[in-house]
Amino acid sequence: MKNFSANILAIIYSAIIAAIVLTFIGIFDFSLGLKINWGIVLVVTAICLVVSFLMLRFLLFSFIYNRIKLIYKTIHKRKEGRNINREKFNYSTDLIKQVDEDVHNWASEQEQQMEQIIETSNYRKEFVGNVSHELKTPIFNIQGYTLTLLEGGLQDESINERYLRKIEKNINRMINIVNDLDEITRLEAGQLKLRMKVFDPVELCKDSFESSEKISKEKNIRLEIVNHLEKQFNVKADKEFIRQVFSNLIINAIHYNNPGGMVKAEFFEMGKNILVEITDNGVGIPEEDLPRVFERFYRVDKSRALNSGGSGLGLAIVKHIIEAHGQKLNVRSTVGVGTTIAFTLKREG
Repeated sequence: MKNFSANILAIIYSAIIAAIVLTFIGIFDFSLGLKINWGIVLVVTAICLVVSFLMLRFLLFSFIYNRIKLIYKTIHKRKEGRNINREKFNYSTDLIKQVDEDVHNWASEQEQQMEQIIETSNYRKEFVGNVSHELKTPIFNIQGYTLTLLEGGLQDESINERYLRKIEKNINRMINIVNDLDEITRLEAGQLKLRMKVFDPVELCKDSFESSEKISKEKNIRLEIVNHLEKQFNVKADKEFIRQVFSNLIINAIHYNNPGGMVKAEFFEMGKNILVEITDNGVGIPEEDLPRVFERFYRVDKSRALNSGGSGLGLAIVKHIIEAHGQKLNVRSTVGVGTTIAFTLKREG
């Protein structure tokens, strides 16, 4: 109802005034013994009630309500400035109710923004800590090997070449971390454009297995491809990015597998897509860690992180590449049984 709140307030105050007047008249009538005609009193009181209602309503609108309307109009214009698509407010509606609703909405928005700020702040702190942790190990290793060589080890043929190779290995690890950070930053910012090509994903997976053969032999890990496709299907994607996806998933599965284990790639037809699953029979991932495995630098087993040799960004890069293609990525795992990471690619033809 139009201006419902103001009308209700005016009625309540008028009724209170009328009740007070009737009470005083009743007291005087009882104490002084006056014979008052209550019919006339009630008529006069009703007239006073209407007059007081109109006067109070006028006062509410002139001195209070219109001022609230002016304040709210200013607030509303500021809100429109932040969101030009906001629906225009009808100032003839129940203003106090609308103000109350907007105050509650504003408070909820502020709480959400504060939670987001706190979450972002915590993420930045964790990210900086993770970068520091990942870079600290190779830096300290380089420092130790360099000091040993400077203190006379450079002339010792039994260690000089070995230590120089260790220094090179740690430098390469730092370069990989920096390169991966740069790549994932550009992926998140959408600065890397996909170069879409049509290719056979099974053949690309075979190439990635061959590239990982040396690492797999060192850990005695068997590599296997199982093709469930009834015929050869090609996919349309950025071939080099998908090559990186295969490489990251395969190397990750090898690093966190048990000696003598197995890494298997399976291909399935799934409607307009091809489903790819990379499975290992390693240590597995606890259920509480599954939602975080695609985060930057997240390690399920912190004690093995130093020896894994990876940058800690492999799965995060995989996630961004697959999502950039508009496809799905998921993980399932059982501790002591193994892990499967699955993703889809758009089928061509």
